[in-house]
Order: sequence, then C-alpha cells, then structure tokens
Amino acid sequence: MKVAIGADHAGYLLKEAIKRHLAKGDIPFSDIGTFKMDSVNYPEYGYKVSVSVASGGYDFGILICGTGIGMCITANKIKGIRAVQAYTVEQAKLSRLHNDANILCLGGRIINEEEAISIVDTWLNTSFEGGRHVTRLKLISQLTGL
Repeated sequence: MKVAIGADHAGYLLKEAIKRHLAKGDIPFSDIGTFKMDSVNYPEYGYKVSVSVASGGYDFGILICGTGIGMCITANKIKGIRAVQAYTVEQAKLSRLHNDANILCLGGRIINEEEAISIVDTWLNTSFEGGRHVTRLKLISQLTGL
C-alpha cells in the first residue's frame, strides 16, 4: 500500500501528525505538499494527490483542508477518483466497504488529531466489499463519465 498525502495551510498541522502516524506503522507515503503554514490554494494540492492516485502511482490519497469539503470537491473532478469526507470512523469504514473510496478528505479545523488517526486507520484497513456495490460504482461511472 502506498499513500499520497496533501494539505493546504489549514490542514498542514494535521497532515504532519498523520505522516508521523503512518511512519510509525511503516506505511509508505509521499508528502505532496504544502510544506509550510503559509496560505495556499487547496485545489492545487487536491489535484496533485488525485492525479497521483488516478494514474496508479499510489493506492490511496489523503487530503486535508479546513473542512475537507474543498479538497473533496476537487478530487472528485478527476476520473477514477472516489473521494469521501469522513468525520467518523463509521463513515470511513462504510466509504471503503460500499464505495471503494480511494481518497480520504479530512477537515483540519473540524476533527482533532486523535479522531483523525482513528479515521485514517479504519479507512486504510477496510477492504471493498464488492458484490452489489460493484454495479453501483459502474453506474456512477456510466452516468458521470468519470
């Protein structure tokens, strides 16, 4: 498993905490940026991580901005990306089980570090259930062209 992680200035501190956690768990990751707390435009980082995942260079992506909303909107504009915002462990679990989400979006101003770590762990350790959900994902692709 390889993870691409990115954030804007509002998600920078939470990104750094998640990176430390991934490193402790020997989970390979690449930090796509930002690398400081100066104000930046979140779509640039959402796009970079999403393209990295969609191209197959990474299995999963984690994006963090103030709320997770802007990153999620950006990521879902890329063909092959199924990004989800998760504020609870249950949402993270179901997004993998039912939606085969490949990008997790978090809100650095919404959840604390402990919650985020639990969400990330659950999300990364839950496998897609398949079955009836495959049909639904194919339908989403057919209807949207994405």
